[in-house]
Amino acid sequence: MSQPGIPASSGAPTGLQAQNGAASASGSPYTNGPVQNALMSSQVSVSQGYNSQLPGSYPHLIPAKTLNPVSEQSNYGGSQSVSPLSNYQGPGQTLYRPPVASNPMTSSIRSGPVPQMPLPTSQNPAATPMPSGSFLPGTNLPPPLNWQYNYPSQTNHCPRASSQPTMSGNTNLTGHQYVSSGDTSLQNNFMKSGVPSNTNNGSMVVHNSYDEIEGGGFLATPQLTNKNPTMSRSVGYSYPSLPPGYQNTPPPSTTGMPLSSLNYPSGPQAFTQTPLGANHLTASMSGLSLHPEGLRVINLLQERNMLPSTPLKPPVPNLHEDIQKLNCNPELFRCTLTSIPQTQALLNKAKLPLGLLLHPFKDLVQLPVVTSSTIVRCRSCRTYINPFVSFLDQRRWKCNLCYRVNDVPEEFMYNPLTRVYGEPHRRPEVQNATIEFMAPSEYMLRPPQPPVYLFVFDVSHNAVETGYLNSVCQSLLDNLDLLPGNTRTKIGFITFDSTIHFYSLQEGLSQPQMLIVSDIEDVFIPMPENLLVNLNESKELVQDLLKSLPQMFTKTLETQSALGPALQAAFKLMSPTGGRMSVFQTQLPTLGVGALKPREEPNQRSSAKDIHLTPSTDFYKKLALDCSGQQVAVDLFLLSGQYSDLASLGCISRYSAGSVYYYPSYHHQHNPVQVQKLHKELQRYLTRKIGFEAVMRIRCTKGLSIHTFHGNFFVRSTDLLSLPNVNPDAGYAVQMSVEESLTDTQLVSFQSALLYTSSKGERRIRVHTLCLPVVSTLNEVFLGADVQAISGLLANMAVDRSVTASLSDARDALVNAVIDSLSAYRSSVLSNQQPGLMVPFSLRLFPLFVLALLKQKSFQTGTNARLDERIFAMCQVKNQPLVYLMLTTHPSLYRVDSLSDEGAININDRTIPQPPILQLSVEKLSRDGAFLMDAGSVLMLWVGKNCGQNFLSQVLGVQNYALIPQTMTDLPELDTPESARTIAFISWLREQRPFYPVLYVIRDESPMKANFLQYMVEDRTESALSYYEFLLHIQQQVNK
Repeated sequence: MSQPGIPASSGAPTGLQAQNGAASASGSPYTNGPVQNALMSSQVSVSQGYNSQLPGSYPHLIPAKTLNPVSEQSNYGGSQSVSPLSNYQGPGQTLYRPPVASNPMTSSIRSGPVPQMPLPTSQNPAATPMPSGSFLPGTNLPPPLNWQYNYPSQTNHCPRASSQPTMSGNTNLTGHQYVSSGDTSLQNNFMKSGVPSNTNNGSMVVHNSYDEIEGGGFLATPQLTNKNPTMSRSVGYSYPSLPPGYQNTPPPSTTGMPLSSLNYPSGPQAFTQTPLGANHLTASMSGLSLHPEGLRVINLLQERNMLPSTPLKPPVPNLHEDIQKLNCNPELFRCTLTSIPQTQALLNKAKLPLGLLLHPFKDLVQLPVVTSSTIVRCRSCRTYINPFVSFLDQRRWKCNLCYRVNDVPEEFMYNPLTRVYGEPHRRPEVQNATIEFMAPSEYMLRPPQPPVYLFVFDVSHNAVETGYLNSVCQSLLDNLDLLPGNTRTKIGFITFDSTIHFYSLQEGLSQPQMLIVSDIEDVFIPMPENLLVNLNESKELVQDLLKSLPQMFTKTLETQSALGPALQAAFKLMSPTGGRMSVFQTQLPTLGVGALKPREEPNQRSSAKDIHLTPSTDFYKKLALDCSGQQVAVDLFLLSGQYSDLASLGCISRYSAGSVYYYPSYHHQHNPVQVQKLHKELQRYLTRKIGFEAVMRIRCTKGLSIHTFHGNFFVRSTDLLSLPNVNPDAGYAVQMSVEESLTDTQLVSFQSALLYTSSKGERRIRVHTLCLPVVSTLNEVFLGADVQAISGLLANMAVDRSVTASLSDARDALVNAVIDSLSAYRSSVLSNQQPGLMVPFSLRLFPLFVLALLKQKSFQTGTNARLDERIFAMCQVKNQPLVYLMLTTHPSLYRVDSLSDEGAININDRTIPQPPILQLSVEKLSRDGAFLMDAGSVLMLWVGKNCGQNFLSQVLGVQNYALIPQTMTDLPELDTPESARTIAFISWLREQRPFYPVLYVIRDESPMKANFLQYMVEDRTESALSYYEFLLHIQQQVNK
């Protein structure tokens, strides 16, 4: 299906690196841009916005739009430029400057061969030096295959109008630029000679509507020439005099997963604003000291066992306690460095990545919700007022991102919680780093869309054999009344094999009516008005259909799969409103557009070379971009025993802000564990909170800039992430650089703003603000390093490197990230050079976590993992919040045969034992015990041969070891304290995550034991070093 409004193109224009699995077959499904040569492009393409001529929703209600002076097309939700798709940019956008030299292969800071990671000595007695990927930040141009951690780029909040970023990909820089207050230079930055432009006779292209709404700073227009331009449109600046009402209610609880217990203050806390502003902090910052252990230097060769016995906590920023108590919870927003280096040179010297990890839509126990017609924002950079602004007096506040002084509106002077006038600093907006605003009408491009859910089922012979339809239809029947929504909720169903089947559920029919479209080359929608129906009005017909669907295709002999045409049909059906499309697929698509061919070669699974990590077609990416433009997100459920090319199929979810679920070898009889997993995860999926037609922007203090995004979304303009759906289980990451010296400030802030439509049809804005100190010495940078956040960001970058370069390059770059940072610490911080591997306390687990990443399914070599399983693991790295990513990378091991109530915690009158976490090494196991491995998506209970009779009978319910079933996947609920404790502990572990980890009970001689031992990351395997060998290798490189 050709994309409306976009001419077909054979490839990207010369001089432009297409990113993110560009429109060529060699494009990359996971990359955030060609990190291997970040500065290749010296040309600017302005015509890379998203444009769609498909009808918007409710045409008669949409606010009048301006016409593009060039194309006369109306502008909805995207820029006006029309461009070949090969220039599309998706999630993981890297913004580029022009190269500083004409030769892109200029030698880098670190010359000479970079040693390759050695194999175990049995295979490779001498490690051969070989040029490979390395993390080389700096201003010099790196050679290809170098990670650009912190390469300066355009500042997102309010860049100088004279800066000229070069963008490779979908950026909506169409002839306007953000201008900070007081900047008189308003020339159009992109009208330089030699730069293609899509303006006509100097007339300006209409800017992105979403940019107008969320507000990315002042948009400079030719008419604005005065020093402090006024907004051409009032966005949150008409202040009615009535005081607003407030709610402080938790969001409606979702089933399946408990809300996070974040200790947010329940109301305003009494404090004096005076000492809190960034301009008052000099004195209070100097007297603070870090935890004494933070200053320790550790020789890892002598103190290897540094893993704490309790879950690792994020470091606390070195801030005045009055500020820190207001800071954003690290579960929602955390930075790789809790002390921000003052300059890019200092950051380069530390060789640590600077970035943010976000979990912006997480379920929260308590969320202050502000209902007000006034949303107070900085007039210049559009930052939302937050706890870290300074009040100069009652009537003026200073922005903590761009430092502009703003007036306090009259309405904001009144605090309805205390009913006091004249205390703006006590308002909830200034007392909570996480807050949600009910958005007024000016934050809407169209009336809030209704919740729309479309289910697309594969019903080919292969699909019917797996029996998945029974499970899914039953889950839907069970949860139909729990789907998030209101009286406007719409639902629809499509099934497909070699043809596409629609179901008319029109009110008044006695039973659902099936309509078959066999022309898959030119898909059309029969009776479009009866296919997506109001759930309340047609509930009985929907229930009838769900009851009969599993039986309708039991005799089918149809083996073909026309997934592509079915997705096109679903897109056409949903594009007038937007919504969520849930697609269930069980095999490789074989018919029509998007048909794929098998690419996996099983005998090459274990090598790191020539594996197909890139999509084989750009069809799914193009369709995802169409979906994104019409506010449709696609969630893919892949239930397949054979290769299904997830590298290609996954693009449909990645670029539309959907999710991928993977159930290898799903079968209703042969694999009951997967049936249980699908059932539990569907329950969470169907009932959890959802946000529609969302956009997210991350702002940071002047001087810092964001240059690369990671996650499932589409970058609509330079820094606006398009999220047709947003869910509480998705995580995001960004990389940053220090563009201008931060010498004049003691604090920097980061703010994410997520504008979305709730399932109840309310437009809301969720804002998180994080504040961190600025430091001037290398030692302080290392002291504040957050090793989990660093590992998580490196994992995201390594996925990109795997795709743009190769898996072995990504592995080398991970190892070099450790070598480089520890070398920097040794040479620049340590005064006396001691033998051994000396590391700061904050990075004591860095080598361990990187070794765990090298053994993680995404990056491991020497195993027989299926290609789809590896791709799925990479999808998870990109889309999971940090806490879950770390658990799948470095699992937790517990001894559970002697659980006690000592140190237990109490939750809802349940006592949950808290056994200590053990190192991941077989030397921690003993044959007389039972050990539970929590690897995130799977739990494994290994029972030693000589395990005590008490555990066998009181927990497993068997009389002796031989009677433990080979395929035991559940613990019996016995009336014993031992059974109660074990089940309580396992249930508690499961409740803390949105996916359902299945449990395997493993005997010593079980075939599953190999899987259990695979998670022992500290032990040596045939193809990977042990932790001690890895430390020796790191030491050898660091001490060179």
